[in-house]
Amino acid sequence: MSSFLFGFAAALLLTIGARDQLLVARLSQHLGAGILLAALLAAVFTAGLMALAGDTIAQLLPVAARQMLVAIALLVAAAELFWPTREKRPKEPTRSPFAAFVVLMARQWGDAARFLLFALAAATALPEYVALGGAAGAALALAGGWALGDQLEALPLRGFRLAMGAMVLIGGLLLGLGARGLI
Repeated sequence: MSSFLFGFAAALLLTIGARDQLLVARLSQHLGAGILLAALLAAVFTAGLMALAGDTIAQLLPVAARQMLVAIALLVAAAELFWPTREKRPKEPTRSPFAAFVVLMARQWGDAARFLLFALAAATALPEYVALGGAAGAALALAGGWALGDQLEALPLRGFRLAMGAMVLIGGLLLGLGARGLI
């Protein structure tokens, strides 16, 4: 159960204010429920793929290396959280949920939330629960973006992402130092 909760919390908190959530919010008025479906499918697909990749890598790594992988993932996630999100409002000429799905997949494939799901799946004994939790957490954040629409950008997302970045950075440093036996 903890694998599910770690995946859920990681994906939910790291997706709030992220590029994929902002894209869903910005396109929600034009694409309606189609963008929500595309976002949910992308969240499930990327969480599953990253957990599968993490489980595959886990077979190659000793326990200490798995812990270090999670620490590195946390540090990368912190860097992304500190990085400002400056994107222009997209112009959706096709009004295609499939095109939005492809763009969401590309954005999610290498983002901090999915990389952390990869590392958590490698570090835990139940990667399928990490995938389920990650898919649920990301889906909740993306559905929230869809529901809020243009109102999402009025929220203090930058402050939230900076606070999350500080917490994730501290967690990554502590975990990394612990993996090295320094604390």
